[in-house]
Amino acid sequence: MTYTELVLVAVAAAVVCDELVLRTRLLRRRAFWAAYVILFCFQLLVNGVLTGLRIVRYEPSTIIGVRLAYAPIEDLGFGFALILLTLSCWVALGRRSN
Repeated sequence: MTYTELVLVAVAAAVVCDELVLRTRLLRRRAFWAAYVILFCFQLLVNGVLTGLRIVRYEPSTIIGVRLAYAPIEDLGFGFALILLTLSCWVALGRRSN
């Protein structure tokens, strides 16, 4: 499985978790998107440094090849999935403690 295929699975799984499993529906909230924009900027910064300085390298045959701030576009998908899943779990756990 390529890096691109893995990111598609990760994003789909995070969305299903948010919408159907945990039912937090963060993707429908403005607060999520506002927070995501802030985190996205920092992700671009860190990924840009790590890939721009060639600390992290990617096998060209496993990625699409589109880059943003030196980082493969797939990294942004993984970041999105990670943030969404983390925040969805946080909200779901917060509901259970009340």
